[in-house]
Amino acid sequence: MTPRIEPEIEVVRNARSRRAKLSVDPASGRVRLTLPPRAPLKAALRWAREHQVWIERQRARLPEARPFMPGAVLPVDDVALSVVWDQAAPRRIVQACGELRCGGPLDGLSRRIETWLKREALRILSAETAEFADKAGVSVAKVAIGDPRGRWGSCTSSGVIRYSWRLILAPAFVRRSTVAHEIAHRVHMNHGPEFHALANTLTEGHPDESRAWLRANGAALHWFGRDS
Repeated sequence: MTPRIEPEIEVVRNARSRRAKLSVDPASGRVRLTLPPRAPLKAALRWAREHQVWIERQRARLPEARPFMPGAVLPVDDVALSVVWDQAAPRRIVQACGELRCGGPLDGLSRRIETWLKREALRILSAETAEFADKAGVSVAKVAIGDPRGRWGSCTSSGVIRYSWRLILAPAFVRRSTVAHEIAHRVHMNHGPEFHALANTLTEGHPDESRAWLRANGAALHWFGRDS
């Protein structure tokens, strides 16, 4: 059902809901009010706004925004890269000596850095997907990237695997564990025991460590590139 946006509150009707529920999305900071289909909207909004102290407390716990700007430090493939900007330098972004060297106008720099990160993510994830596919003896039709809020990877029955480009900002073991997970879906399109056995075989290290890292730090990845 299409959400209805109220000032600062996203209202969603859910047929499974039995009561009003208030939440703050840790990946976006949006306040969401989930309601049963026939719950009165005005009364629900009034109830939600009475919880403003709770909302502000939750927002205070949100990850810190990390804009793509000169001086920022970005964890790219386990390397901390400092953004160094010189307006007189070429627009093309270059990685060298622990730096992400950027030129051109400051306006649009954030977009250029994000484009570079996406390109790097696709390059590395494509190579790692091919590596794990070869290990599992399966084929992959296509590798693509996006920016989903709710998942880090997905695999279709036709062999198309999509990843969140933000995995390039996560530790390599987390990214590679995600790739192993999706490759295992090329054999088992479910989360049954056989799937987990194969994913565990493909994963380097213990998959629980990767899942634990994403639970604790995944939301913060969505705050890279944001001003607030």
